[in-house]
Amino acid sequence: MSYNNLKSIILLSGGLDSLVSLGLKKEELNINLAITFDYGQKSAQKEISASKKISEYYNIEHKVIKLDWLKEITTTSLVSDKKIPSGKALKYDKESAKSVWVPNRNGLFLNIAGCFADSYGYNYILIGANKEEAQTFSDNTQKFIDSVNAEFEFSTQIHPKVVAPLINSDKNDIVMLALNNNIPLELTMSCYQGLEGHCGICESCTRLKNALLKNHDNHYVKVLFKN
Repeated sequence: MSYNNLKSIILLSGGLDSLVSLGLKKEELNINLAITFDYGQKSAQKEISASKKISEYYNIEHKVIKLDWLKEITTTSLVSDKKIPSGKALKYDKESAKSVWVPNRNGLFLNIAGCFADSYGYNYILIGANKEEAQTFSDNTQKFIDSVNAEFEFSTQIHPKVVAPLINSDKNDIVMLALNNNIPLELTMSCYQGLEGHCGICESCTRLKNALLKNHDNHYVKVLFKN
């Protein structure tokens, strides 16, 4: 297959998984548009800021799409006054997962990206879904991605393909890929809290910090977890 005429979109939250997906596939799939969603999450402005810096680093267009109504229909701790659960245990917990679940979030995001793909001729849509989060969230699984691709066969004319470069990787693998490929981890914002820096306590922070430590990388631990 020739890649000469390809162009791709990435769903970019500014977090570890989308950053590494972009760094790994930027040239191969000609990623030239990043979309970040603001649905009223506590970390929205930090995610937007990080995504903007990442997009500038990789020299791609960055678009922010506001979904104010999504906040109104969910009580998830990511948008409400509820306390975001810590990542101490890092094992599947039904209540913990429920507390950070946003209704049909990845389905919605991918379908919006599908609209852009159909209108502007994008061949691929990248998402940072991975093996570790798939254990907790069904919309991070290959089965989910396959179902969206099947939907796009009917709901679009260009039939863009959703791909997840990290679908078989856990956080340790993802950090290793970042380090081995000189991906700028200092640009990531993986925290759920929306604080000045990474809180180091929420599940997302805990997974990132543990993966850095398991890869014997104290440099980025110090850079990202200053608190």
